[in-house]
Amino acid sequence: MRVKSILGSFCQWLIDEHGLLKRNPTRGLELPAQQVLAPRMLSDEQRSILRTLVEQAEDLRGGALFALGYWAGCRVSDVAHLLVEHTHVGPKIGWIHIGHKGGKFRDIDLLNQARRPLFEYLQHGRRDRESPYIFTSQRNQQLTEAGIHHWFRSLKQRAKKDQWDEIAQLSFHDFRHDFAHRAREAGWTLEEVAYYLGHVTKKGTPAIQTTVRYTQVSREQVKEKLKRVKG
Repeated sequence: MRVKSILGSFCQWLIDEHGLLKRNPTRGLELPAQQVLAPRMLSDEQRSILRTLVEQAEDLRGGALFALGYWAGCRVSDVAHLLVEHTHVGPKIGWIHIGHKGGKFRDIDLLNQARRPLFEYLQHGRRDRESPYIFTSQRNQQLTEAGIHHWFRSLKQRAKKDQWDEIAQLSFHDFRHDFAHRAREAGWTLEEVAYYLGHVTKKGTPAIQTTVRYTQVSREQVKEKLKRVKG
């Protein structure tokens, strides 16, 4: 649609300014419907590879970054802009006030798998103690979104060749999609997933249509369910 719009404007310019065309060839041009691809759902092997890479790296900051993406479905922007004053974690409890995108903040409780790495990073990680942000870098008081993407690329590069083939195309945002799938498998309603991921309207109600896109089924999922059909 974007290309069609640009071409249409260009053709109209040729008509109006130079008279090189008698009619705009983009008028009435219908675009074929595009199949909506299901958001990425990680395979068991991909999950295992990534968890292993994080453990082997022995990086407290990286472990906390991974945990918030994989075990809490946080956006890159959520993590990059997470403030110390909005982070409440201890040996046994953990919740955060999060939501940079669109200013839509929410309070979410953390699974132990997300709480523990975050708590360990805050206690023993080499972060800038004077920074208001949870995640810092050696150069700045805030680890930027680009810095998080760079960390994830570096993590994947630690993989062996056969492992690389499995995870090369994954992005940090895929953790968010995968978390939504796993939450649904655990029995969460769409409204609960929408709240936890921050899919809400300006009125504060769950944006179910957005969440549905995150949990859209794939051909592979249906193929697996076919095996369970009995006559």
